[in-house]
Amino acid sequence: MKLDRLYALTLYLLNHGKTPAPVLARRFEVSVRTIQRDMDALCRAGIPVVAVAGANGGYALAEAFCMSRQLTGEGDCANILTALRGLASAAEDPRVDATLEKIAALLPEGRSDVVLDLYVLRERDRDHLNRLRKAIRRGKCVRFDYTNARGERRSHAVEPTAVVYRWYAWYLLGYLPERADYRIYKLARMEALQEMDAQVSRSHPEPAEILAGMDARDQRTPMEVIARCTPTARSRALEYLNGEVIAEEADGCVQVRFHAMEDEHFWLGTLLALGDEVEILSPESARSRVLAAAKKLVALYDKPRHGDVAVCAV
Repeated sequence: MKLDRLYALTLYLLNHGKTPAPVLARRFEVSVRTIQRDMDALCRAGIPVVAVAGANGGYALAEAFCMSRQLTGEGDCANILTALRGLASAAEDPRVDATLEKIAALLPEGRSDVVLDLYVLRERDRDHLNRLRKAIRRGKCVRFDYTNARGERRSHAVEPTAVVYRWYAWYLLGYLPERADYRIYKLARMEALQEMDAQVSRSHPEPAEILAGMDARDQRTPMEVIARCTPTARSRALEYLNGEVIAEEADGCVQVRFHAMEDEHFWLGTLLALGDEVEILSPESARSRVLAAAKKLVALYDKPRHGDVAVCAV
């Protein structure tokens, strides 16, 4: 157990740099005194741990220290190659392909039980993905036309920070100078994307740090939805809505619970597609929104098709 912790401590310091002992103690669920003993043990093992005193002090590894590839096992190598192959499938980028070739040559070929294949997404987002990554590497601002979830279209000029794959889609994480804040933009909603001559105005934090802050400030309204599904719709409701069965009824129907953001459209479109096989039981606001959307559809398709010529009876 101690050896595992010492290895994990070394990796943590390698990835995070100087870290106070109390932070390490909380991270590894041990006392500060145990962390101090672990650091002594690492020094005796030849790991160059540096202790920095003072209010901003902590433990760090010497700058010249690097991990030997022998510390990675077959499973670790397989995971690294899996991640690189997934990235390579997302975009046609010679730099990624070259990195994959180098790593594949250095690491032993481990068998992986996971395949990340993002090729299907590439057909729509490939061009934007490649352009944005090039702009980020060159430190250039970008401009594009964007249509938000409310159907509002406007032009944006942003400092691109990273491209992010989350919520089953690719997004741009960008800094909006006019708001002095970060925003995320779905690549599928972008048009007329172009790199600008202007350079980015500042050095930005790590993308993961920015995203964590944005998630903490998320002002969208979450809701818990309870729906009744017919037996034939059960599997689709669980798959598309990421739901869970909370009750089974005598006739084979089930009650499913799922969570969604109130103002999003994905869950609404999914429920409309499932038709009369799924009924929302609660909350009432979700029922009302589905009903209003269904009425609009009925009104649209219940009138003559656009372009049809009405025939008047004589």
